[in-house]
Amino acid sequence: MSSVQAAQKQLPLFPYSKWNSKLPALAVQYLDASPFPHICLPDFLDAEIASLLAQEFPGPGTTAWTQYKHQNENKLGLARRDLFPLCLGEMVDELNSAAFVSWLSRLTGIPGLVPDPSLEGGGLHQSGRGGFLNVHTDFTMHHYHRNWRRRVNLILYLNPGWQEDWGGAIEFWESSMSRFVAKYPPLSNHAVIFNTDERSLHGFAEPLQCPENVSRKSLALYYYTVEQNPRVSGKSTNYRARPGDGPAKATLIWLDKQAVNLYSRAKTRFGFSDEFASKILGLISRKK
Repeated sequence: MSSVQAAQKQLPLFPYSKWNSKLPALAVQYLDASPFPHICLPDFLDAEIASLLAQEFPGPGTTAWTQYKHQNENKLGLARRDLFPLCLGEMVDELNSAAFVSWLSRLTGIPGLVPDPSLEGGGLHQSGRGGFLNVHTDFTMHHYHRNWRRRVNLILYLNPGWQEDWGGAIEFWESSMSRFVAKYPPLSNHAVIFNTDERSLHGFAEPLQCPENVSRKSLALYYYTVEQNPRVSGKSTNYRARPGDGPAKATLIWLDKQAVNLYSRAKTRFGFSDEFASKILGLISRKK
């Protein structure tokens, strides 16, 4: 029996008994948060389970990772559940389970949440030194289920020993983009949960200053509601410039946002995946 299996026999993947008694107070805290509903939950999982997840997290040196490298972000993503190591895969299954989604609905006050087993845009993420993600709001509808409206993000950080001066804290900005209101460093076993809509501006725009052999690692899951008659038209990721970015950088952010919008529309229409696009871009890059 592996150490992962042994730990799982003794510990639940998600500690419902720990969080259920706190849920009414947490739900109030969530809804009252500014600049939009959110919460940061330290010690989200049992410490031993979180440690196993961090140990299992795959390094960047494999072609399985999708590269998201353009003007508005520099990160790697892996959304194929079948490629996840044992404990990470089972944790994804737990966080997509009916029991957990019900718990999440009670926390957020959003009834009828549904998980996304395909992990579209989510799954494992990591960024090395110099990585960043400009402030943005997320795509609003699922690319392959046009009546699925995106409602909640869950990001679990898996970074033992992370130093706050390396950067990488997720920032939540006001809709006016005048300032950020909340900021959470990517400390291991901390989960950030937040509503995702046209107000939910977030990101870590300053390039990471971590050592070359360290990366900012997270597990991201997104949750939806099924809209029989969607009132919100699908919008792609909307990147925004910060007050200090300057005209030149702001223009590049805007131009890249338009390119992302075109890509998102093509993806929805023709059904290709980010993994496919990443491979094409990789071939072009090697030929150059």
